[in-house]
Amino acid sequence: MIPADIIKKIRRIHIKGSRTVNTMMAGQYKSVFRGSGIEFEEVREYSPGDEVKSIDWKVSARLGKPFIKLYREERESIVMLLIDMSSSLKFGTFSGMKLEKAAEVASVLAFSAIRNNDKVGVIFFTDRVEKYIPPKKGASHIWRLIKEIFTFVPEGKGTNITTALEFLSSVSRKKTLSFVISDFICDDHTKAMRTARQRHELIAVIVSDKGEFELPFGGIVSITCFETGQNMVVDASSKQVRDRYFSQRQDYYNKIIDRLKSARVDSVDISTDSVVADTLIQYFRYREKRLRLM
Repeated sequence: MIPADIIKKIRRIHIKGSRTVNTMMAGQYKSVFRGSGIEFEEVREYSPGDEVKSIDWKVSARLGKPFIKLYREERESIVMLLIDMSSSLKFGTFSGMKLEKAAEVASVLAFSAIRNNDKVGVIFFTDRVEKYIPPKKGASHIWRLIKEIFTFVPEGKGTNITTALEFLSSVSRKKTLSFVISDFICDDHTKAMRTARQRHELIAVIVSDKGEFELPFGGIVSITCFETGQNMVVDASSKQVRDRYFSQRQDYYNKIIDRLKSARVDSVDISTDSVVADTLIQYFRYREKRLRLM
């Protein structure tokens, strides 16, 4: 039986995700990701009024006159949520655990996709693939996804994004829109990201907490890594120690961003104290603007 406090969290995130999509984010997802379910169909000769960006330059050069690419929209797209279930997601300070924020992000993205008549699937991973839920539609399916985040007990503690991406490619032969929701505390995954991008559209959602970057003021502090169990003791009363700790954490975060940029993967940074809807809307608008300039 699921504890009452867990059911309360599941219900809260389920309702919040649905309301967010129906009010603040209505239409945002469709306008940005309408191209994720489009396939090439044929080329035809260019006509006045056609968009220049649709010109197939190779065909045009070969035939001596301009031709454009025509596409057809698939009836439905597949959205995959790759959700990090490692031990480090259980960390959180004043605004709740990172895992709870990951669940909220997953809820909003899932409701957005289903509202657009897309299917949603999930891959739960740690240092291994823990569970795979095949893509489906419906609000009840989203309830199950959220429930699994809070009730599933993973075997692993660490994080291996490469393994999750390799599994994605093995179970999804068609192109998917895939969100990797993680704190990205892991080994280098750049090569795996580049490989997966050849078939799928990837977006990284980096879940963080301010407590990861700052030590409390004053006193001797014991710091334990949730994933490895390693422990160290520092003097948090020293400004030099606090500044060095912040600098090291910031350097690590910058390394995550650099890896994603190298793999040409978009990233969205969501802290435990941020508003999910505001952050996603800001990204969607940025992406929509970028698509218009292409």
